[in-house]
Amino acid sequence: MVMASRRSLWLAAFALAFSVFAGAGQGSEPETVQAEKSQPDRPLGVVELFTSQGCSSCPPADAFFAELATRQDLVALAYHVDYWDYLGWKDTLSHKENTERQYDYMRYFSSRSVYTPQAVLNGRMHVNGANRAEVDGALARMARAGEGMRVPIKVSRAGDRVIIDTGDAGTGPNDAHVVIVYFDAPQTVKIGQGENSGRKMTYWNAVTGIQTAGMWHGKAQRYELPLSEITKKGGCAVLLQSVGKDGLPGPILGAAFIHKPGSETSIDRNL
Repeated sequence: MVMASRRSLWLAAFALAFSVFAGAGQGSEPETVQAEKSQPDRPLGVVELFTSQGCSSCPPADAFFAELATRQDLVALAYHVDYWDYLGWKDTLSHKENTERQYDYMRYFSSRSVYTPQAVLNGRMHVNGANRAEVDGALARMARAGEGMRVPIKVSRAGDRVIIDTGDAGTGPNDAHVVIVYFDAPQTVKIGQGENSGRKMTYWNAVTGIQTAGMWHGKAQRYELPLSEITKKGGCAVLLQSVGKDGLPGPILGAAFIHKPGSETSIDRNL
């Protein structure tokens, strides 16, 4: 589905108590996180799906996304948007900020409209989120071309803190925002009205909030997040994302998941 009207939406500002540490060796070293199967510090890529419970074209993309969300080599996030609510069903997982992020990507890509299901890959390109071949093929091509996750991000835990260590840039862009994206645990929704009336869908990694936590300038850096912030959420992801002078999101250089401690979902591996 395509939304033809162009709206002027701006990324909301968030406040986060977040401490930044330059380099290693400041304070005690974090304990190593033991996991059933560790997530790579350089995943294949990031898939950001823009979807809606009120979009008749979205269920195939949501089903495919559920597969992506369980993969260890991807960071997959679902942004439920609100502009299809007028069709008769208000998306129970939609947030205004998710719609704003999609419109920011629209401006970054110099597109004339937004649509669902849209999959933004590594912050560099977008494809139909239901097209398995396009998503898999684009991620593989970007990895070969050096447009994947070239900056390693390691997540560990020290007491009541989550430690995020980012690596060196090497070549390419050397400035990025450290973006924290919060999301819900998987949940099943029965849709009562609209184009998908009667469907029962399970939605994974539905985004509930986005916060810019700090800046990264190309060198190894350490960031600290209170563990209490994670326990309030289903989980969160860290994105190292380039942002232009116009404030629009750009290429994602690194990414990692931070999941709620003690969660039993199949994708919770890090804490």
